[in-house]
Amino acid sequence: MRRWTTFLLVLWLPLSAMAGEARPVAEDPVLEQRMIALSEDLRCLVCQNESLAGSRADLAQDLRQEIREQMRAGKSDQEVIAYLTQRYGDFVLYKPPLKPLTWLLWFGPFVLLIGAAGGLYAYLKRRTSRLADDSLSEEEKKRVTDLLANNGNK
Repeated sequence: MRRWTTFLLVLWLPLSAMAGEARPVAEDPVLEQRMIALSEDLRCLVCQNESLAGSRADLAQDLRQEIREQMRAGKSDQEVIAYLTQRYGDFVLYKPPLKPLTWLLWFGPFVLLIGAAGGLYAYLKRRTSRLADDSLSEEEKKRVTDLLANNGNK
């Protein structure tokens, strides 16, 4: 029995080494929950399409630690966000503020949509007028009728 136990432990050691380290958790679970809630609304600067809370990048871990430290220092969520945007710009926010620098970001898709709808309308109107101009003359209509009539007699 001892041999089996030793054998299983020897096999299990490499697997336990691959498990990785656990994420550091703050001593205060309330603070940790607050940090996670705040970092869900922040963008990872490395991954860019991932939240700061979900990213496993080293920079994201450092930023989460910075957020924890600022929260321990008694700063509010808005103060932490202000610090991060001052340091990294509005890019760190998933919902950037509405200001002249972000007007294109907020209104650009609507301008493109309206422009595309206008372009489609103009194209369809031009196409309809071209199709109306391409109608058959009386002579061509008579010829088509004759061809259809002759084809039906066969």
